[in-house]
Amino acid sequence: MRITIRKEDYDTMIRHAVSVCPEEACGLIAGTDREDGTREIQKVYLMENTDHTNEHFSIDPIRQLQAIKDMRKAGLRPLGNWHSHPETPSRPSEEDKRLANDAKASYLILSLEVPDHPVLRAFHIEGEQDNRTVRIEELIIL
Repeated sequence: MRITIRKEDYDTMIRHAVSVCPEEACGLIAGTDREDGTREIQKVYLMENTDHTNEHFSIDPIRQLQAIKDMRKAGLRPLGNWHSHPETPSRPSEEDKRLANDAKASYLILSLEVPDHPVLRAFHIEGEQDNRTVRIEELIIL
């Protein structure tokens, strides 16, 4: 699958992640699925990591519901979520895989391991709890 994100949204994610470092930053992504199979991210939601840790994240369910309502109002659909890895590479951790409960979602991970060179990658995670499959999705920054 191919995913597109605007450079301005990518930059916003980086700024947010840097501002809350060393905690993991997190948020939601919304947009549309085009007929050619491309997912187009049209809005990035910045959320508070209510766990306030560098090892995992949680999103307040009330804020998540508010974001979903905003998506629907704008004619967008939820495409997945994003979070940062302040000290590790851009790849799903074992916990990320365990908590990936939506086989339709895209999971974006922004690594700040090398502070001057952030790396954003997209993943699709599916399968049974004890046998998850992780596939890298092509991510294009427009």
